[in-house]
Formats: sequence, structure tokens, C-alpha cells
Amino acid sequence: MYDSKKRIETAKHHLAELGKIGSRSQFGGYSLSVEEVVFALVSEGELYLRACEQVRPYLAERKMEPLCYYKRGLPVELEYYRVDEPLWNEHEQLVALSKLCLNGARQHRLLQKQNRRLKDLPNLTVRMETLLRQVGVCTIAMLKEQGARRTWLKLREFNKNLSINVLFALEGAILERHHEALPEAVKAELRHWYSETLRAQAKQQKP
Repeated sequence: MYDSKKRIETAKHHLAELGKIGSRSQFGGYSLSVEEVVFALVSEGELYLRACEQVRPYLAERKMEPLCYYKRGLPVELEYYRVDEPLWNEHEQLVALSKLCLNGARQHRLLQKQNRRLKDLPNLTVRMETLLRQVGVCTIAMLKEQGARRTWLKLREFNKNLSINVLFALEGAILERHHEALPEAVKAELRHWYSETLRAQAKQQKP
């Protein structure tokens, strides 16, 4: 059995043509990625390539073994297949196969982004997605176009008790980060806008 960290360095050397390869802990092993797109895993010193439709015939022909890990004591097979020693010795074939896996992972990621719903954004739940749809904000593109402030005002027409936390959540969703990770400058600007908006609305309600 190979050492996983040594295997990672070997993989980076063999697959340098794919671009700068990054690695991080995942599934009890390490993921390999190019521009944050994961195309392979290293587990217990072995390299496993991520399957895609273009490489499935090759996987079947070579009878490549799937990566299996245990979840709550039950075996779970992942769509990653082990690179055996003969394939390691076929450098051009390994690179070509890895490129197909990387391209397949990129296409999958793009498709996921295109099909994302509002609830898939940070801070947004299914309930919030329903509320947003009720005020005419039905897609991620619409939310980003409207902006957090205008969207918050639309939501507040249906709920006068809407808090500033919802405003933070909307801004975080648009920036695709958790609301607690918003820069302090952004939070301060939103707090100021929130206070001024409530003050202006209170004046309008006075007889």
C-alpha cells in the first residue's frame, strides 16, 4: 500500500498537464481538483478517478474497482475508480482519461449551477424560497438582479416584523456566503440602511 501523501505528489507529477492540482481532505482521504473542480480522490494510497459518461466504457473494459467506504457500518460505493499499476505505466492513457474525468466534472458542476434553486443558496431555506416566490422573486438570477434591499422591502410588505437578520441572509445569499461571514463594512452599511428605512416608514405612517 502506498502512502497517500506520496501518491498525491506522484499524481500531481503525472497529471501536471491538467493544470495546477490542489488537494484537500475528503471522504477520509484526499480530493484532487483543478480550479476547485474535483476529478479524483486519493484513499489509502490509491488514486481513484471520478467517473463520467465518456469514460464508463473504458472503466467497464478495464474492470476498474470502485472506491468503497463505510457509512454507519454499511459499505457505500462512490463513482470513483482505482487507477491500477498497468494504467500508471501508460502515461498518455492516464492523462487522457484524467482529462475526460475533469471535463466531465466541469460539465456536471455547470449543470448543477444552472439548475440551482433559491433554497440551494447559503442562508435560504425552503420556507424562504416560498416567500420569495410569493413576492415575484423566483430564481437566483432574479434575486441578484433585485438585490437584498429591494427584495427585503418586498418581503416586508407581507411581514411588518421582518428583521435585519433576513436582510443579512439575503445579502449573504447573493454573495454566496454565510451571513456571519459578511464583511463588517457591508453589515454596517446594511444596518444604516435598515435604520433609515424604518425611520422613514415610521414618519410616513404618522397622521
